[in-house]
Amino acid sequence: MSDEGSGRDGISGRDRRGAGAALDVEAARATCTVRVVLPTHLRALAGISREVTLEVPVGVREEARVAAAGAAAGGTSVTQRQVLDALEAAYPALVGTVRDRSTGRRRPFIRFFACEEDVSHEPPDAPLPAPVACGAEPFVVLGAIAGGYA
Repeated sequence: MSDEGSGRDGISGRDRRGAGAALDVEAARATCTVRVVLPTHLRALAGISREVTLEVPVGVREEARVAAAGAAAGGTSVTQRQVLDALEAAYPALVGTVRDRSTGRRRPFIRFFACEEDVSHEPPDAPLPAPVACGAEPFVVLGAIAGGYA
């Protein structure tokens, strides 16, 4: 068995690429655990009973942006887009139900809440509050209802 091309020293098994490469790999694998609460009809469609816990990948660029901004955001940052991408990847039946498939925009009558604040009209790449990013508070997808008297 050869370690050629793996970046590892064949004798000691140590990584010979250097510490910088190891940090890049770790940043690329960084994730945040996010809790997501869905409305009843979407839970039934996805086949789940309660809230969902997702491991949301936070890429190298996102980690660098957070590091540049400082720890004001709680150390990690997650966006609506990243949460919804992870949700649709974990539950393919939900693709196209929360966001339009072609445009990626939020569907009408769907609202997003983070820390009890409506974030539906925030840009999809805006960071969510730190309590949502660390899993202390859920990201809530809510089906809005319109109506009145007939």
